Amino acid sequence: MKEIASFEQWLNILASEPRLLLFVKTDHCSVCEGLYPQVASLQEDYPFPFYKVNVAQIPEMAGQLSLFTAPVVLLFRQGKETARFARFVQMEQLKYRMDELVEWGDEHV
Repeated sequence: MKEIASFEQWLNILASEPRLLLFVKTDHCSVCEGLYPQVASLQEDYPFPFYKVNVAQIPEMAGQLSLFTAPVVLLFRQGKETARFARFVQMEQLKYRMDELVEWGDEHV
């Protein structure tokens, strides 16, 4: 997963990537540490990029994305959020929504 280092970088990524997954974590979060390898292992099965951000380091991300807990997995298409999974993520539901994202393709919304 590629790490996001600033809010400006996030805005550029969001504008340039037709589809993406964003994994949001924070410091001292055991649930984040447990979920991260499960989500990261899906990268090889999907044709869109995966990004991660630590909102303790970039708090503006939490405010702009209305994030109130961690971890959060967000899916985006054409700059718009299509799915949000927070705290305890059911992997089958996440995969289902990711498969939908693949089926939709990159055409404009």
